[in-house]
Amino acid sequence: MRLNQYIAACGICSRREADRLIQAGKVLVDGMPAVPGMPVEGSEEISVEGKKLRAPKAPVVIAWYKPVGVTCTAHDPHAEKTIGDVFRYPIRLTYAGRLDRDSEGLLLMTNDGKLIDAMMRGANGHEKEYIVRVRSRIPDADLHHLEKGVYLRDLGQKTRPCRVERLGDRTFRIVLTQGLNRQIRRMCKELGHEIRFLKRVRVLNVCLGSMKPGEQRRVTGEELDRLYRIAGGNEDRGQ
Repeated sequence: MRLNQYIAACGICSRREADRLIQAGKVLVDGMPAVPGMPVEGSEEISVEGKKLRAPKAPVVIAWYKPVGVTCTAHDPHAEKTIGDVFRYPIRLTYAGRLDRDSEGLLLMTNDGKLIDAMMRGANGHEKEYIVRVRSRIPDADLHHLEKGVYLRDLGQKTRPCRVERLGDRTFRIVLTQGLNRQIRRMCKELGHEIRFLKRVRVLNVCLGSMKPGEQRRVTGEELDRLYRIAGGNEDRGQ
């Protein structure tokens, strides 16, 4: 396989980030600087930023309930609390898709870089479902506006059409197929609404269910198989 695929399969990072590390000269193959796009067999001695890689592990996917106040980054000196501070698992896992600090809910953690790439590719239109509560009553007209797409002036683009369902005077369910930074907060702000509560309850076919903040469970069996099918990840699971 290509070197960037091998690094991703080892759970170090995504293929895109692996390409950046290779171009920066931070990857060595048998002691020599790696070349972008080079193939490897797996028998080579490969190191990333001075750390020798082990053979790719079997893919692990964890559904984790990210609490409010946790920043989606492994290390950040300016963040009060990061994933690296609160998430624990015996092997290194990386988040597949961010969830902003002030939001809570489902975050998928995995060591399969190919799956992360597939899930992060915006063109794939993968669904993510959220429960949102705003400060004051939201009119039906505003819910229809959210559904049809909202022009975000600060980003200079209109959001994709989405599905919206009213759950209460101030609460609604929204299903997105794109992942702009703080998208729901930006959409609501454009319509004059302040979000008080935002929870992600589903990513593709994986649901948060009755999990509580900080809890985690391993995604296995048919649920894992279906995740790979929907995401478009390699059926060889990281190989």
